[in-house]
Amino acid sequence: MNRSSQPLFSGAHTDVPPTYEMFKEEHEVAVLGAPQTAAPVTTTVINIRSETSVPDHIVWSLFNTLFLNVCCLGFVAFAYSVKSRDRKMVGDVTGAQSYASTAKCLNIWALILGLLLTIVFIIICATGSVMIFQAVSESAKSYGGH
Repeated sequence: MNRSSQPLFSGAHTDVPPTYEMFKEEHEVAVLGAPQTAAPVTTTVINIRSETSVPDHIVWSLFNTLFLNVCCLGFVAFAYSVKSRDRKMVGDVTGAQSYASTAKCLNIWALILGLLLTIVFIIICATGSVMIFQAVSESAKSYGGH
């Protein structure tokens, strides 16, 4: 088939570039048209690997490692995130998803435990400072009264 000898679109619009509508109509005619030969129709299947986006949660893991590293959960999550990124680079999508899922779970636990411990620490500091203030004021009253 020599493409240069057959124009794609014939008619009065030969000097104008074809529009999307014209190409779409030509494509529909080619697809919906009846087969030109009596030979059996063969099909070809082309598997195109789509680039699936597997989040490796490496930034979240790094944050948890630096700031909320309760029981080393942030560090372990960071290790799984790196493993997930390595699997993704090799092309093992299933392995990358498995490591990423584990890293996500560890990050969630590190975040929850880190926030809970931070809140408990703030409560202890606040109540401790109130207790110290009360003890100092009672001590001052008892020395001032004698």
